[in-house]
Amino acid sequence: MDDMRRRDPNTGVGTFSWRHLAALLGPGIIAMLADTDAGSLITASQSGAQWGYRLLWLQLVLIPVLFIAQELTVRLGAVTGKSHGALIRETYGRFWAFVAVITLVVACVGALLTEMGGLAGIGAMLNIPSWVTMALVVAALTLMAVTGSFKSVERIALGAGAFEVVFVAVAVWAHPKAGEVARQFVSIPATDTKYLTLVSANIGAVIMPWMVFFQQSSVVEKGMKPTDIATERVDTAIGAVVTQVVMASVVIACAAALQHGGKAGQLDTVQQISDALTPVLGQVIGRIVFGVGFAGAAIVAAIVVTLTAARELGELLGSGHTLDEPVSRAPWFYATYFGVLVAGAAFIVAGVNVVSLAVGVQVLNALLLPIVIGFLYLLARRLPEPFRLAGTYHVVVAVVLAITVALGLYAGVAGLWS
Repeated sequence: MDDMRRRDPNTGVGTFSWRHLAALLGPGIIAMLADTDAGSLITASQSGAQWGYRLLWLQLVLIPVLFIAQELTVRLGAVTGKSHGALIRETYGRFWAFVAVITLVVACVGALLTEMGGLAGIGAMLNIPSWVTMALVVAALTLMAVTGSFKSVERIALGAGAFEVVFVAVAVWAHPKAGEVARQFVSIPATDTKYLTLVSANIGAVIMPWMVFFQQSSVVEKGMKPTDIATERVDTAIGAVVTQVVMASVVIACAAALQHGGKAGQLDTVQQISDALTPVLGQVIGRIVFGVGFAGAAIVAAIVVTLTAARELGELLGSGHTLDEPVSRAPWFYATYFGVLVAGAAFIVAGVNVVSLAVGVQVLNALLLPIVIGFLYLLARRLPEPFRLAGTYHVVVAVVLAITVALGLYAGVAGLWS
């Protein structure tokens, strides 16, 4: 590996090579694909259905925002060799680590409910009872964890997330009119409160707290070093582009399907989104394509949030906390992993209103975001040279993260009172 980790004498982050990328590919792309989860796809669908192409510009602007935040996790993990929770504990004490991790676990459970609700919706489209769908999901994800290593689970997550690209094909099949796209792209109703609420909702969903914990832990678990940073940045950049292209594709597809037909409206459920896209693809093909893409998004997100909760709680309690350890050496890790899955499945089977729940999850994520982003920024400022966040880029990062946190909080409050 030495030939793939040549050190840049000026930065110490190593130099990029495609061969090196093939070896490291995973943490950045998986974190980003998980960000395009069931809730995010519903938000993108609403954006296109209600405002046509007027929120398309935002999906492009959010690419660098995603990269800026997640790149910091690459630095922290590769330079320190420690997870986000471990660094918080070491730097600021056990109390703050406990606050961050416990709140994170609650947020992960909330996110998992959204993913499982989405999967149950896909099952309902096929006339499969929710309890059967949930039993299959819990069994499959549990079997994956207890029989696989981190590398094998990473491959499964990448495979599931890859199905999200079908939405790009859907956007093409929708035949959006270039002139209309261009006209609405620059037509921004900046004084409309409903429009601003969706702007905030899109921004508030960009940096999920569990993404920060997941990517940093994955960097550590893959054994990355400072000389891997340059290549892992590319992995992260690819993920940021792919996930926002998927979001943009959903906006385009729903806008083309509904706006052109004069049927603008709100899409709150899996069934409603599927029905909106059926005219674009046809009844049978439409359901298959939509089901595959939506299920892929929900599965990769379910894997990420469940692993993140189990990893961080296991580490906080001083137990084994990786997939490469057997159940006997990591009891808290596997117990948390299984417990979170079962709890999520139970809520869905009990008939919890997933749409109403999404509002609560959004509020919770918004409240957690200042803590996670705050620690992310402060920890990056404490890294040794030349990896420390400093100079002009430090100012850019501070401004971008502050705006993201502020708009995330706004989205949460707006969702709570709407």
